Amino acid sequence: MIPFAQIPQLAAAAMLGLTLTTGAAEAPQRIDVTKLSKRVDDVVVPLPNEVFGALNKLGPVNWKEHVRSGKGSNFTERPRIALLLGTVIADGFIAVQAEDAPAVKDIGQRVLGLAKGIGVGNSITPHAKAITEAADRRNWNNVRQELDRTQNSVQQAMNDVQDQKLSHLVSLGGWLRGTEVLTAVVNKRYSEDGAELLHQPDLLGYFEDRLRAMPEFNSKLLQDIQAGLGQVRPLVDIGNKRISADSVKRINEITARIDEAIITKSP
Repeated sequence: MIPFAQIPQLAAAAMLGLTLTTGAAEAPQRIDVTKLSKRVDDVVVPLPNEVFGALNKLGPVNWKEHVRSGKGSNFTERPRIALLLGTVIADGFIAVQAEDAPAVKDIGQRVLGLAKGIGVGNSITPHAKAITEAADRRNWNNVRQELDRTQNSVQQAMNDVQDQKLSHLVSLGGWLRGTEVLTAVVNKRYSEDGAELLHQPDLLGYFEDRLRAMPEFNSKLLQDIQAGLGQVRPLVDIGNKRISADSVKRINEITARIDEAIITKSP
């Protein structure tokens, strides 16, 4: 779900990409994410939905338990709205994987409302309508396509008005939510192949660099996110070693904490 033209097309990144061969073929001994994703600005960009197929081939996943369709808190700060928009788009892909039509429709309207909150609602309105119609028909492929188009339209609209930094935050929000769910799935039934999907140190470094370039958004939330990424880095930037079950669990704890901070209004 990243830059999507510059990397901001990353909300799909939200879902960490990779494909495994179909049929009864065995999973590769080591998943090389760089060969299963695309590269933008010398950074590996995970492809949307691919992680689902990979995880499903490593074992059955109950996607419904990861669906989150609550409206959440209302915010006025544009950086927070951008982060939240990324997480909600990621939630849309999860709801599609679970084939949960009511959740998909709710998420489509939530995406529209958040997009309006950062001034790009007009570019999203036709996608929100198409998402609802496709969900009513249970046409999940079309819903996925519209979610992809939504991501691209949001980021293109923000780039057009020179809001690239907010575009990066949309991508980051999506990546955090996607990583939270990925680690929850792998943590429940650990496998080295599933954990290998987390081996994306370059992408992590990209987000860290983008956050450092946003001094004007000096909020506690962004400071906490930057600190959290710093905690994740040594867990995934391990060269040719395997990412351990303990590391997967720790990454899940960190991303879940950050995601909760994004969606919850501080007291």
